[in-house]
Amino acid sequence: MPLALLALAVGAFGIGTTEFVMMGLLPDVAGDLHLSIPTAGHLVSAYALGVVIGAPLLAAATARMSRRKVLIGLMALFVAGNTLSAFAPDYHWLLAARFLSGLPHGAFFGVGAVVATTMAAPERKARAVSLMFLGLTVANIAGVPVATLMGQRLGWRSTFLGVSVIGLVAIVSLALVLPRDRTHAPAAGLRGELAALRSLPVWLALGTTVAGFGALFSAYSYITPMLTDSAGYADSSVTLLLALFGVGATVGNLLGGRLADRSTRRTLFGGLISLAAVLALFPVLMETAWSAALAVVLLGTAAFVTSSPLLLMVMEKASSAPSLASSANQAAFNLANAGGAWIGGLALGAGFGVTSPAPAGAVLAVLGLAVAGAAYAVDRRRTVPGAGRERLVATHMPQVSERVRS
Repeated sequence: MPLALLALAVGAFGIGTTEFVMMGLLPDVAGDLHLSIPTAGHLVSAYALGVVIGAPLLAAATARMSRRKVLIGLMALFVAGNTLSAFAPDYHWLLAARFLSGLPHGAFFGVGAVVATTMAAPERKARAVSLMFLGLTVANIAGVPVATLMGQRLGWRSTFLGVSVIGLVAIVSLALVLPRDRTHAPAAGLRGELAALRSLPVWLALGTTVAGFGALFSAYSYITPMLTDSAGYADSSVTLLLALFGVGATVGNLLGGRLADRSTRRTLFGGLISLAAVLALFPVLMETAWSAALAVVLLGTAAFVTSSPLLLMVMEKASSAPSLASSANQAAFNLANAGGAWIGGLALGAGFGVTSPAPAGAVLAVLGLAVAGAAYAVDRRRTVPGAGRERLVATHMPQVSERVRS
């Protein structure tokens, strides 16, 4: 199991690096292709759009295929997208290549999560998922800073070539260590797979993901001006501080996996409450340098404690199509990325101050907690009434029997 999870983590590391590195390379790409920064920013949106579209469709379309072959094929598509990005002759080709690179993102994590849980004992499923996602969080510590530095020194095209090499390493690793398998998914076709997403509990779980991680990205999208304008850090220090966020995310991811194996629901509620508290305290924590650094670590920890329980909850609610459900959760994560950044931008644009996106994120975290509470209420309503009817019948059965005998 460790080697197979390591292979999945290598793929996650490559995906995490290419997803977030574009933020640091925007000035270089814009200068080389003669674009404005806002126009170059569409390259970030193109990747996210690829994730949202590709996650459910690729997972559903490949549901009856060997998961080993699916993961290798998705990583091959990832390598193709990043290679095309490296050799894109102009902005429009690069935009299309970034969209292509995003297509396999969600499906890889979705199918990979199912593979990770099938290789683990029932009481260790959340930890197995967290180990796979370890590659994504470590990418924020090492992958993104190194790839950004390489792009700044050797040109932004070298970054995407480097990411393609990571993808090739992941393909070889997956081919060597993942066991050959045959999927046991029902032959229901694409329509049948998509039907698994019709239930209210699934949508409530996905809504919790959107609101919870929207809270994170409301603040994280504007973390640089908070650190420089409020906490007083120099621009050159931001990269190191963002690596601290990756450290917090890694700790939160591993902690969340361990706690979720004990209680998925309590871990989720505790993580969302912690996230709301950290974001609410952000304006105070950003007043000094040392407390700002602490705030960055706490933000990553509180946010990623919820990643494993959220994914397991979505997979549980759509048990007939777990790959599709966990892939849809990745699409929800990217919707949270876009929506959270938009809401944080509204707070900033309204003149509430450079740290205002964080309290706006705290409101989103509370909203996520409310949606998670609604999901819990729906679960109780679906189970308790039936149990109540059984107790009612058991209570009155002796009286009915007595009347029949008389």
